[in-house]
Amino acid sequence: MSYGGHGGGGGRGGDRGERGDREGGAGGQRRPFFRRKKTCPFSGAGAPKIDYKDVKLLQRFISERGKIVPSRITAVSTKKQRLLANAIKRARFMALLPYVLE
Repeated sequence: MSYGGHGGGGGRGGDRGERGDREGGAGGQRRPFFRRKKTCPFSGAGAPKIDYKDVKLLQRFISERGKIVPSRITAVSTKKQRLLANAIKRARFMALLPYVLE
């Protein structure tokens, strides 16, 4: 059952095996993209402590709109992300950080 579009493959989940054939060569296999292992910036030796009074540190984890940046982007561990979110919320309540940036 096809939902709109053309007959073969669809938009997103189509057959991606054809794409590697353009490169030429016998194998046609491409090397996968190398993704560096992210490490938590708050764990390890010499890591900064999460403190609501350290506004300069907390601003690194706030977007330009004033939202808390998710841990999948900042690579902060789950435990430290909870502490970081609480510190940001505490700093906002104490008027050290704005709720919304314009």
